[in-house]
Amino acid sequence: MEAPEMRTDQPDLWGGGIAYERYMGRWSRKVAPLFTDWLGAPSGESWIDIGCGTGVLTSAVLKSCDPSRVVAIDSSAAFLQTAQSQLNDPRASFRQADAQAIPADDNTFDVAVSGLVLNFLPDKAAAAREMVRMVRPGGVVALYVWDYAGHMQIMRTFFDVAIALDPKAREFDDGVKAPICRPDPLAELFEHSGVADVEVRKIDITTAFDGFDDYWTPFLGGTGSAPKYCMSLDERAREQLRQAICNRLPKGPDGEILLAARAWAIKGRVTDHKPS
Repeated sequence: MEAPEMRTDQPDLWGGGIAYERYMGRWSRKVAPLFTDWLGAPSGESWIDIGCGTGVLTSAVLKSCDPSRVVAIDSSAAFLQTAQSQLNDPRASFRQADAQAIPADDNTFDVAVSGLVLNFLPDKAAAAREMVRMVRPGGVVALYVWDYAGHMQIMRTFFDVAIALDPKAREFDDGVKAPICRPDPLAELFEHSGVADVEVRKIDITTAFDGFDDYWTPFLGGTGSAPKYCMSLDERAREQLRQAICNRLPKGPDGEILLAARAWAIKGRVTDHKPS
């Protein structure tokens, strides 16, 4: 689904919504249905989507999980506006809130999920505890994150080239900044948060680009770590980076680019004895 047209004189909305859709939203849309299928939640469950962004995961839940309701929260008003504009479903409601301190009662939901958000939260343990707190005993908590340090070729190609040209680019690299995005740290986080029957799996997708411009243009949007680094450069350095990445990427006979992307997904069951 393409993001709707919106006024470009709203910079926060443009940067928060449309730029993200072009940069990562279109790939998350391929991961989200695989994630919800893996959860296998029964019909009629009450869900909360934490850090809903532009509504990718909320949309997948509504389409394939037959929920009784989905509460979608995000700290960004711009993302929420984009999500609401795309999802016209009476089962969905949207709230602006911090993922680390959610205004919801204990034991309110059957399922708490989060997509591609955990690594951006300063207190990841607090966020996990919030997920557990809001889910009834026996309910499910689950999330997924990009494998930034490994099989996320869109970003790995960008940062491997950028760091070779400029070691300061490492300060923006989520492969370095987000060690939580690996199976063992994810499992440890859940187990310490009072989650039982923890399972971790990889979700692999292909990311196909029509040509180099299709790959490169989203890095000029300023939303996300790689685009922020890219737009921090002067024009000469940015052009040098562009040419180096173009030379590195594999191309088909018509200039098409086919890369791989991996997400790590984790799920578990909330126990009767939640941590305080």
